[in-house]
Amino acid sequence: MSIGALIVIYVAVLLGALCALGIYSEMRQRRFWPTHAEDRIFRCSDCGCVYTDDPDVDRSRCSQCGKLNEPIEF
Repeated sequence: MSIGALIVIYVAVLLGALCALGIYSEMRQRRFWPTHAEDRIFRCSDCGCVYTDDPDVDRSRCSQCGKLNEPIEF
């Protein structure tokens, strides 16, 4: 083997190992991140209380005053 081929193989192996380490690190980090909450956010039009409820609820009752409210649309 020529010197040029050995250098190319050496660099390719090092880059492959670096890529594998980066992918492993990224997968490991994603496993521990908190999951996105699927709850809907509501704000009471009477008392101004902000609260959350399940994603399948279209209207939710305020925990402070009991008024039914629509979810906030962002």
